[in-house]
Amino acid sequence: MNATKAFDIPKELVWQAYLDVKRSSGGPGLDGLTMEAFEEDLKNQLYRLWNRMSSGSYFPPPVMRVEIPKSDGGVRGLGIPTIGDRIAQAVVKRYLEPLVEPKIP
Repeated sequence: MNATKAFDIPKELVWQAYLDVKRSSGGPGLDGLTMEAFEEDLKNQLYRLWNRMSSGSYFPPPVMRVEIPKSDGGVRGLGIPTIGDRIAQAVVKRYLEPLVEPKIP
């Protein structure tokens, strides 16, 4: 592990998480940043995300709330995270799954 970083997160893990999010092709979050706009500065976007997560200074931005109609006429709230936050969530998922899965009976 790098002595200057609080968490050992391989950059390859961030890249793989980005590819996962790109494949899912979701829309923008509260910041309005689309995948196309995110990719215009992809190298810096991913580096900043990795750097914040590795140093322990990453805090997720607010989530956009949208209302989805239900069959009974009501609505349910759905939270849409930003592209960057979805990548961060995918990093955590990829990091933790191999550690947790073997312990599930």
